[in-house]
Amino acid sequence: MQIAGKRAVVTGGASGLGAAVVAMLREAGAEVRVLDRAQGQDVLRDGDVEMAVLGGVDIVVNCAGVATAQRTVGREGPRALEDFERVIRVNLLGTFNVIRLAAAAMMENAPGPDGERGVIVNTASIAAFDGQIGQAAYAASKAAVAGMTLPLAREFARAGIRVVAIAPGLMDTPMMDALPAAVREEVGKTVPFPNRLGRPEEFAALVRQVVENVYLNGETIRLDGGIRLNSK
Repeated sequence: MQIAGKRAVVTGGASGLGAAVVAMLREAGAEVRVLDRAQGQDVLRDGDVEMAVLGGVDIVVNCAGVATAQRTVGREGPRALEDFERVIRVNLLGTFNVIRLAAAAMMENAPGPDGERGVIVNTASIAAFDGQIGQAAYAASKAAVAGMTLPLAREFARAGIRVVAIAPGLMDTPMMDALPAAVREEVGKTVPFPNRLGRPEEFAALVRQVVENVYLNGETIRLDGGIRLNSK
């Protein structure tokens, strides 16, 4: 799909990976709407999502998410179930909510070349495959995002809507800001090559390739410099 002139929605687009995607899409000539809690919007509220896709949508990039690090059983006892549920609701249910409403809108689009009506890019994580201690909720939510990619792509194939997930590794985003600069640098050195944290612009570049390459479908693509996470 050519990006110029297309209508796009980016969740979590106010910062980090989402902000880089917004900048890339706008530079490529798309009309971009941002759905972000920082702007008072919520991917779990149907009304907010329906407003974002109102008037039609061609491209959706789901970047909204939360990350937590908490053991299932810690020094103070079992983790509160509500903590686990919150991560699942935002990362998984929020992503699915946007997909179901956006896909319905995309099905109204006139087919383009190859019969394509839309493309949906979801954000998984390498934690889906290499989850570390304390990442049970986050890893479960991102594994589910990766897991629903193929069945959704198969379901929407007749409508000409592609679904692809990207599983980023250690990225230099606001989630890393809590760490001192020296620690972030050391974390980046654990990446085989290049020996640094990934850049949001590199994530955005892969999103562009997914959107423009119509033969990419039903796949979860790791973007991680070749790293495989240790247990902790």
